[in-house]
Amino acid sequence: MARTSAAASSPSEPRGYRVGLTGGIGSGKSAVSERFGELGAAIVDSDEIARALTAPGGCAIAPIRDFFGPQFIAADGSLDRDRMRALAFRDRSAKAQLEAILHPRIREVTEEAAGRASRAAPYVILVVPLLIESRTWRRRVDRLLVVDCPLARQRARIAVRSGLDPALVDSIIAQQASRYERLDAADDILVNDGPLDNLAPRVARLHRRYLELAARAALGL
Repeated sequence: MARTSAAASSPSEPRGYRVGLTGGIGSGKSAVSERFGELGAAIVDSDEIARALTAPGGCAIAPIRDFFGPQFIAADGSLDRDRMRALAFRDRSAKAQLEAILHPRIREVTEEAAGRASRAAPYVILVVPLLIESRTWRRRVDRLLVVDCPLARQRARIAVRSGLDPALVDSIIAQQASRYERLDAADDILVNDGPLDNLAPRVARLHRRYLELAARAALGL
């Protein structure tokens, strides 16, 4: 799987063909992106980049500490995610400030990573949970793939994966774009409501389509 790192690239990196991959929390974005990576697409995951920026020594740690206080930094020097999550989803102004710190940095590193990846892969998958909510992200991709699943299954997956309080899960879902907003914006929809084995043939079909589109784009068609 061709995943990227967060190192810098030169301003002259080619843009390449980009597919934005998004979906609600618990929809299965990571499982889908992994299968695209196995087929040869380059994967740039904004969540992975955000984790790197908020890891010990990450460039977002100092401004987070300065604004929110040292109590939001864990003993190892990383962001205390549980404490910050609880604050951000009960206080909209705190959430907005956290996004103001993180989002420009995430976009910058993502852009650098996508430029590097386009040299070695036929196309790039940008995995962005809040792609629909952000006009900036939508302009950065050529095509939009939404991973969709029913709300009940979404909640069940989150409960199994993270063990978050159901009220917090509902708050997170409520603050994301609705399922119908995502579907309305999509160029392609991949319904992930069953076993993971069901994903492979559908991802393979989309992969072939994206190879064709990327080849046409490279020729200026």
